[in-house]
Amino acid sequence: MRSRAVAYDAQLAARVDRVLTADDGFESRRMFGGIGYLLRGNMCVGVYQDTLIVRVGPDAYEAALAEPEVRKFDITGKPLRGWVMLTRRGVASEAALRRWIGRALSFVEHLPPKGLAQKSPRPQVRRGRKKKN
Repeated sequence: MRSRAVAYDAQLAARVDRVLTADDGFESRRMFGGIGYLLRGNMCVGVYQDTLIVRVGPDAYEAALAEPEVRKFDITGKPLRGWVMLTRRGVASEAALRRWIGRALSFVEHLPPKGLAQKSPRPQVRRGRKKKN
């Protein structure tokens, strides 16, 4: 019997859980082979394999990439601007983990909630054959 490898670091996810449980509006979801933490429907941070994904926004992106233990968020071959990944060493201390989560919060808390706003109705398109006169 083969054992399945865990797609994300459960210990890192538990540490993120402890930081975010005090904040209202967070939910966690399995996604991209890991776990994502959303604030009012907007992705904030996540854990993928043994890295922390942090949404810093486009304005803070270059500065975040210049820091040690940080790389572009690229798990599909197409990096997402405004998102970075930190190695395990980059968030080894609780202070570092909290600082990076705080950076994500400072960007995401200003985004409008997703899924809560009313969408404008789409125009209806008639399908089918035209009637012959």
